[in-house]
Amino acid sequence: MSRKVIGIVMNGVTGRMGYRQHLVRSVLAIREQGGLPLDDGTVIWPEPILVGRSDRKLKELADRHGLEHWTTDLDEALAHPLAEIYFDAQVTTAREKATRTAIAAGKHIYTEKPTAESLDAALELARLAREAGVCNGAVQDKLFLPGLLKLKRLIDSGFFGRILSVRGEFGYWVFEGDWQTAQRPSWNYRAEDGGGMILDMFPHWRYVLDGLFGEVRSVYAHTATHIPARVDEQGGSYAATADDAAYGVFELEGGITAQINSSWAVRVDRDELVEFQVDGTEGSAVAGLRNCRVQHRSLTPKPVWNPDLPVTESFRDQWQQVPDNGEFDNGFKIQWELFLKHVVTGSEYHWDLLEGAKGVQLAELGLRSAREGRRLDVPALEIR
Repeated sequence: MSRKVIGIVMNGVTGRMGYRQHLVRSVLAIREQGGLPLDDGTVIWPEPILVGRSDRKLKELADRHGLEHWTTDLDEALAHPLAEIYFDAQVTTAREKATRTAIAAGKHIYTEKPTAESLDAALELARLAREAGVCNGAVQDKLFLPGLLKLKRLIDSGFFGRILSVRGEFGYWVFEGDWQTAQRPSWNYRAEDGGGMILDMFPHWRYVLDGLFGEVRSVYAHTATHIPARVDEQGGSYAATADDAAYGVFELEGGITAQINSSWAVRVDRDELVEFQVDGTEGSAVAGLRNCRVQHRSLTPKPVWNPDLPVTESFRDQWQQVPDNGEFDNGFKIQWELFLKHVVTGSEYHWDLLEGAKGVQLAELGLRSAREGRRLDVPALEIR
């Protein structure tokens, strides 16, 4: 058995998502399982090279996890003799410049979404990566969640018949930061810092809709800033200049209608923080992060509208749980493993920077739709 060591320059791992999901639950988890085995007996061994702005935070992370390589100098990290992949989990405003630098250094690129602040910039990154001949990928983690994997299984089996509609509900109450510490960083609520619900979540909804149901053909969006003032990490009040809620209607290929509500100002009355209801001619399903329940046509009850009588039946009890039928790994880790195999073996990999640019396109069109109050077509994208 031979070991293939791949250095991964990980930028932004002092942040919540970069640290928890990408460093700990993905890259370090791969190391804890002994590496990533390939069919020929080779084992891929990821070697993190941490990079960020704070010496103190980087050293603390490296010491905590027994890691050897860290620096505050991106050029130094990219020049490391082990470095083959550049990963970016920084704030969106810093991503494009650093990714350009990594492409110019000849590194394979794997990045969080949105891949850039504008569609033009996202397409330029995809073009530069293609011209440089480097492998490239954008994080599209929700496709690998257990609930959506079960939903994909149902779609592939023909369970739904003809799919008619998709309804999604996402969100939770993010504390304002005054008497309870906010669960999200303050920049999320400042448009000038790259914040906002549409920019954060529409890239997710694009790959979920495209990947499961059909390509998005049009979008109509309405945004709101429900909480106009919040308190930041230093205890200072600031104006929330970005949207904290977005209500979108999407037309998909095949005539499917999708409606997704996204809000950081909603209290949760769902089984999970995100749920998608899919209705088809032969059956329906409700899928969340982990679970999925179904109701087939043959088992659909006959509700009758009568506001004069109390409801005596439990509608949720009329659905059946889809079994796991297997073990599900962390969604971020699954995509990391696919990308690492892509880099080492050249295996097929669909979720590249062009796919990431599609998410930026939908966010850009969603914001424009909200400003103009009209539905907008979503044209096909290609690298120019």
